[in-house]
Amino acid sequence: MKNQDKSLTPSPTLYTVREIADILRIHPRTAYRLVQEGRIRGIKVGSQWRVPESSLLEYIEYGLQAAPKKEKKDGKDGPEQLKLPI
Repeated sequence: MKNQDKSLTPSPTLYTVREIADILRIHPRTAYRLVQEGRIRGIKVGSQWRVPESSLLEYIEYGLQAAPKKEKKDGKDGPEQLKLPI
C-alpha cells in the first residue's frame, strides 16, 4: 500500500447572512443589504449567500481604520465609539 501524503487544507468558515447579523448585532435585512451590495464580500450558493470569515474580518478591520480618531473635549472617561460603514 502506498503512503499517501495528501495535505488537507482546512475549509474556510462560511457564515449565513443571519449569522453575520447576529455577529454584528444588526438586523438581518441590513446584513443582507451589505452582502448584496458587496460591502461584505460573499458568495452565492444557489439562492443563499455565504460569507467567508476572512471577508467579515476584512469588513470589521475596514471600519476600524476608517473611524476618525477624536480627542475627547469633554474630559469624560468612556469607551471610544467606532462606526462600521453600514
